[in-house]
Formats: sequence, structure tokens, C-alpha cells
Amino acid sequence: MNVSEQLLEILKSEGVKHIFGVAGDALNPLVTALDDQEEIKWIKVKHEGNASYAAFAQGELGSLGVCASTVGPGALHLINGLYNAKKERSPVLAITGQIPVEHIGTNYHQEADLTKIFEDVCDHQAIIRSPEEAPRVILRAIRIALNNNSVCRIELPADIALMPAKNQDFVHQVFRSDSSIVPSEDAVVAAATIINQSKTVGILAGAGCREAKKEVLAFAEKLKAPITHTVRASDIFDHSTHHVVGLTGLIGNPSGYKAVMECDVLVMLGTDFPYTNFLPKNSKTIQIDIRPENIGNRAAVTSGIHGDIKNVIPMLIEKCDSKENDKFLNDLTAEFKKWKESNMKEADPSHDMEPLHPQMFAKGISDIASDDAVFVIDTGTSAIWSTNFMNFHSERRIIGSFNHGSMAVGLPAAIGAQLQYPDREVWALVGDGAFNMSLQDLSTAVEYELPIKILVLNNSELGFVKIEMEEAGLAPNFDALEVKNFDFAEYAKLVGGQGVKVKHAKDALSAIEQAKQSKMPFIIDAIVNSGELALPPKIGFHEAKNFGISKIKEMVKAFNGDEKQWENIKKEVTGYFDKKI
Repeated sequence: MNVSEQLLEILKSEGVKHIFGVAGDALNPLVTALDDQEEIKWIKVKHEGNASYAAFAQGELGSLGVCASTVGPGALHLINGLYNAKKERSPVLAITGQIPVEHIGTNYHQEADLTKIFEDVCDHQAIIRSPEEAPRVILRAIRIALNNNSVCRIELPADIALMPAKNQDFVHQVFRSDSSIVPSEDAVVAAATIINQSKTVGILAGAGCREAKKEVLAFAEKLKAPITHTVRASDIFDHSTHHVVGLTGLIGNPSGYKAVMECDVLVMLGTDFPYTNFLPKNSKTIQIDIRPENIGNRAAVTSGIHGDIKNVIPMLIEKCDSKENDKFLNDLTAEFKKWKESNMKEADPSHDMEPLHPQMFAKGISDIASDDAVFVIDTGTSAIWSTNFMNFHSERRIIGSFNHGSMAVGLPAAIGAQLQYPDREVWALVGDGAFNMSLQDLSTAVEYELPIKILVLNNSELGFVKIEMEEAGLAPNFDALEVKNFDFAEYAKLVGGQGVKVKHAKDALSAIEQAKQSKMPFIIDAIVNSGELALPPKIGFHEAKNFGISKIKEMVKAFNGDEKQWENIKKEVTGYFDKKI
């Protein structure tokens, strides 16, 4: 057994089923060792960046995600997907090759200081410099990745990879902590006292509530508190759950915003919600988190509790008085219900304006997809339409780049998710700009016969970037925003998959049904309106002023003969009024 084979034996014992990567020089001993076993499958992607996104998906969905690359150039391609895993707190192991030890530090061909390069993204780096230390540092890296939900890297030089393995007697099952953090009674009493002295309580719930949904709902019921959730918690507190009033933040809705901003006491549960403009400054705030560094990170905290949500909430329930006045809750749930009904009308296929409304496709997928589907939501307007017009109920899961905010997570993460859950539907909702960044690996999905379903919202534009320009008071530069696309449905067929282009509203639902039934990768190339307006739940004076300035600049350019500005204005006006009819 050599060091590469020893590494594989360790990964097998930890339940790893896939390694995503691109073969090459320093990595070749590991790839060769993979050929002599069946438990772990090498998934050969076209680009290492897609390998790290696929590994992220498996880490986010409950496994140890593993990706691999060769020396400097290949390793550098892993960075963005690994940063995504870091920000989402997904356990991922990156295996990188390295030049032979004797040449390290000599500016050798393809040499890069990977330790320095990966320092920020990795919680730990296992730099193997001898067969004797290999099993110890490998196990340490895996242990840290799993227990800290973090990214770790193993560096395996080409010469050491082929050396005989040592210290095999040290290899053992990685320890996984099942401990929980219980706060002091004083901390719980202090928070309960604040709650008992208040009239209205709002809850902002994040992904840290994933194992405590039942407890949080019981807490909300006792306090008559509305629940606003983060994007990552959309599949925990879905839109059909009692007490849930939606999202806040840039892609939120009015009732979710008001529940956070207008309560006497805001209770933040398992979230490091970053948008300080959407957090109250005059209310009292209680924050509960398993990571103490998060408490008080975004807003001044009146009381903090360090602990697991699942343990802390029952302690709080015991010490909090029941609240009888439910007007705050009822008003917001009624407003949320009206907002959902309005959205459903907007997304109705009877609105047959062309190019089409993107909302139509999001709602259609939500209605047709299975109850345990996995949805990969790409960054940009895809996130707006999915979170506002879809319901992630039952056993559905959503994953994406919600904290890192990187484009191009959709396709590769769908590959990773489908390999992990071959019997579940996996849908990716992506913009055309993001799809163009990663589409080379559609052929990878075909090669492994993965029935992923990809909705490409094709508006020939970087739509979210346009919104950012307008919010900054700028007239959009349509030369910079334009995305020149080819036929994505025909491309799917070219590489061996299936696809359909949808230009007419009457064809939208049938296309979604075709995707659902397909046994091969399927692309819905949806030709949608680039002028669709998406506004935050609350527009302040600053935002309104900048948006107004942007529109004035657009009008001036249009009157001066800028045809692209005229076209954008027409699409925005037509799209707005078509939805209201």
C-alpha cells in the first residue's frame, strides 16, 4: 500500500463516495489508485471550479464533500467553490497535488505557495512531507472539516504519493462530536425577562434552526410571534407553515420586513444575517447562536445566549409567559397571505406577454416538482424569483451561494447533489450569465447519466447587476450587461442531453413536466423579460433617490437616441402593467 492508497482507504472508511476533479501530473498516483477499487468514484469534471462546487453540494447535504486538483494552476481553480463551502459552513476536503519535495521553494515549473494561497479559505491544511506523518495529518484534516463544518486541504506531493505507506496501525475512524452546548440558567432567565416585559416579539430564524423547527414553532406559538426567515432557512420555515411571514432583506417581502423592524423584541435564532439596514435600531434584541462570535455581530444585542437552538428554546419556553394578544401576528400573517396571493396572480401563465415573466417558471416548478426535491438556487435574479414564488415545503432542500454570493453554483452543485441522492429530483435555477460560466460540465452530467433539471432564465442580460447599477443611481451600461447567448436547448441535445426552448406562456408548464420526467440532463431555455422589476420590501429615501436618478438618466439617454435604454424602459413598463391586468 502506498500513501495514495492509504488516503483512499481512510476516505472510504468515512463514507466518501465521490471525488470531483481533473487528473494531472502530481495527482496521477491518486487517480491510479482509484482505479483499483470500487467504493469511491472519480467524477471527472471539465473544470476544477465546478469540482469544488459539486463537493460543496455534497457537504451541504450531509456528507463530506471531496474535490481534487493537481499542482498550482489546477489547485487555484478550486478556490471559488471552496470559499462558497466556507461561507455556507459545509464540510469539504480539498486534495491538491504538489511538485516533488526536493523542488519546493525553488520556483519550479507550476510551483505555487498553496499554503499561503489557501490560508484564508481553509480551517486547516495537512501538508504531507513524509509517509510517516501522512495518516495523522490526513485524519486531523478530516476531523476538523467534519466537526467544524469547514474546508480543509490535504497537500500530497507527487513523490510522496507513491511511497510505501507507514503507521497504518494509527488509522482509525474519525471522531464526530455529538455534544450540545447548554447555556447558563442566568442567561436564559435574562432573555426570558426581556421577553416577558415586552408586548410584541418577532423571530428572525436562520439555518441554525434546521434541527429545531418543532421547538421554534412551539416558541412562536407561546409568544404569538411571527417568524421571518433567512434565505438559507426557506426550506425549514416554508411559506405554508403557521407563523411564517416570509423574508426580509434585499429580496424580502413587506410582512417579513415589518415583523423584524416593528416588534418590541427581536429574537435572532441561529443566524448571522448580514444586512444591518434591515435590522432594528430601537428594539431590544436577543440573539441565540452556537457560535458566540456571531452574537452582536450585526446589531447591538440586549441579551445573548450561547447554545444550540434545539436545547435553548425549550429552556426559554419554560421561563417565558404566554402572550394572549395576537394582533401583531394576525395582521402580519394576513398581509403575508395577500402578498402570496398577489404573487400567484403575477405568476399565472395567462400573462402571456413576450418575453415571458420569469415568475411563471418559478411557480410552475414549485407546483410540479416532487416533495423531496433538491433545488440549487444560483445568485442574482434567480434567487429573487425562487424565494418569492416557490414554496420549499415537506422534505425539499435548497442550496446555493447564499453567503458567498458567487455566480455559477447552479449546474455543478446540481451534479454533486444528484450523485449524492440519485433517487431525488434535483433542479437548478440559474441565470444565463451564470450558466455561461459553467455550461462545459453539462456534458459531465450526460456522461454520468444524471437527470438534473436546469431552468435557464434567459434574458440576455446580467439582470441583478442592472438592479445594482440602478440602486446606485447609475444609468445601466447595456453594452457591459448584455449576454449574447446561443440556443441552450440545442446545446443540451448537442452534448447528449435533452432540452426545450420556451418562448410562449402556453408551453411553460409542459416544458417543466418534460424536465420532471426526463432521465437525462434537461435544460429549459426560458426566454424571459429583462425589464422585470424586483424591489426590496422597504425603499428608503436614499434608495428611492438613487433609483429615481437612474431612471432620469435612462430617459435622457433614450431621448438622445440610445435604443437600448428605450428598449429597457418599454420592457419594464410592459412587464409591470401586464402583471397587474
